[in-house]
Amino acid sequence: VQLQASGGGLVQTGGSLRLSCSASGHAFRSYTMAWFRRPPGKEREFVATINQNGGRIFYAEDVKGRFTVSRDNSKNMVYLQMNNLKPEDTAIYYCAGQLVGVKHDAPAYGYWGQGTQVTVSS
Repeated sequence: VQLQASGGGLVQTGGSLRLSCSASGHAFRSYTMAWFRRPPGKEREFVATINQNGGRIFYAEDVKGRFTVSRDNSKNMVYLQMNNLKPEDTAIYYCAGQLVGVKHDAPAYGYWGQGTQVTVSS
């Protein structure tokens, strides 16, 4: 599967953005999908994951209650709705996919999009 993330941009503290990740290929519904991010000068970190049918969803602690991950298998899309954004959410956001199951660690994901920049100004 090939992935392409979009929807990043510059937003003020407290604002919202919706990231989208489009997937090519007919097997999208077989993939567990996830969002990761790489803040400036830091390592890549887990944000959220959603299993094949959307029935299992997990979030990193610092985004719980603010971010919502969802998917539309009919459109080969996965989304990340980000509300109440904070400056510490500034990062390059990546969507990723894998066939094993729900995982929080980046090495488990074999398919990655190119990343989209999110900048939250204070």
